[in-house]
Amino acid sequence: MSLRLRLLLTLAPLFILGLAAADVGTYAALQSSLLQGVDQQLAIIQPGVQNVLLHNQLPGGDGGPPDNGGPFNQEYAFPVGTYGEILDSSGRSVSSGILFGTTSYASASAPEFPANITSETNKILTVAGIGTYYSYRAYVTPMGNGDVAVTAVPLDGVNTTLGTLLLFEIAISSGITIIVLVVTWLLVRRGMRPLERMGATARSIATGGLGRRVTPSSERTEVGRLGLALNAMLGQIERAFAERDVTEQKLRHFVSDASHELRTPLTSMRGYAELLQRNPDMTRDDVLLAVRRIEDETRRMGLLVDDLLLLARLDQGRPLDRAPVDLTSMVNDAVSDARAADPGRVVIARIEAPVVVTGDDLRLRQAVANLVRNALVHTPAGSPVEVGLQAQNGHAEIDIIDHGPGVPAAQRERIFERFHRADPLRSRDQGGSGLGLSIATAVVTAHGGKISVTDTPGGGATFRIELPAATESGTNV
Repeated sequence: MSLRLRLLLTLAPLFILGLAAADVGTYAALQSSLLQGVDQQLAIIQPGVQNVLLHNQLPGGDGGPPDNGGPFNQEYAFPVGTYGEILDSSGRSVSSGILFGTTSYASASAPEFPANITSETNKILTVAGIGTYYSYRAYVTPMGNGDVAVTAVPLDGVNTTLGTLLLFEIAISSGITIIVLVVTWLLVRRGMRPLERMGATARSIATGGLGRRVTPSSERTEVGRLGLALNAMLGQIERAFAERDVTEQKLRHFVSDASHELRTPLTSMRGYAELLQRNPDMTRDDVLLAVRRIEDETRRMGLLVDDLLLLARLDQGRPLDRAPVDLTSMVNDAVSDARAADPGRVVIARIEAPVVVTGDDLRLRQAVANLVRNALVHTPAGSPVEVGLQAQNGHAEIDIIDHGPGVPAAQRERIFERFHRADPLRSRDQGGSGLGLSIATAVVTAHGGKISVTDTPGGGATFRIELPAATESGTNV
């Protein structure tokens, strides 16, 4: 069952019950008011009716039509159809029933009193009628000698008024109910239309249209606020899917590059092994060369696997060692290693002030060494390299400055990606596996720092490592 139909089936009975209660209340109030007026009228005319019955002063003298000019009508003004009767204690009529104030006399018209009417003294009750009138309002009063006087007034006028009111209530209530149901249906249908649009949009999104958004989406209405919430959720889902696609794409590239990097030494090792197997008569020098190359490729593959394992551990957020690290000693050691690796290169350390950070000394040394080696490999032979250390705004800054060709602006974001090479034609023996900068970035990020690359004034690239400096308590700022 639809929500629209459920709302209609819920609201319609409530409205009908409320309207019926109002009609019943109106009917009961009018009935009570009219009967109260008749009761007051009975109390007023009762003495006159009793006086007429006691003295047998009947209108017309014989029970016939009243004498409109006689003293009776001048003294008493009885309603049309007024009936009076005196009963003894046994319920027998002492005087015959008489009609007062009627212009069309009907001798068969009279109230039908119950058997215990004589015991209902000083009471007003409604009794059935015989003949012309359907019902009467009767007032029973004692007369002192055991007899009772009964004065009755027909209720046909009251019943006619109530019947007319009942017809009006039925007609008006039915019309109002139909109008209200139709208007409610239209309003509910209009109110549900935004939800229907949301449902259609949701079905479209479910088929792959994540870029679509539901309407309305505003703070003015409840449905609008629901639309805002749905759009926010859809935005998060779309971003999550986009990030997943990017991650999957990076993972595919990573697996492909890692497989390629591992395949190269494996192919070389397999080739030398097959060469040894097919040529048992090789000279000693050729055998030694083949064994040395297999050993070199094995060592290279081991370094690559170690780098991949390190990256995997850093990605998993495994804790690093936390101890004070003297960056001054680290920079001096990195400069000394670079001079030893490339004696013809001018490598200078520029240390403005000693700086201490809290972290893993081994991993930080690896990150700095990777950046210095990157500068040695990717710059012309003999070009100088500078390693600077300074403290700025609570951070330790290590700058590796070279004067080579620099890094193109389009490559500055991707240069830190795994297995990325700015020059795809560069030999792997010269350029390494492409994980050096990735490892440096992962290590620095794990220490709460960041790494960036800018142009060196006059040409070249400047790689900067920013790390939180340690406070006096030994923790990073």
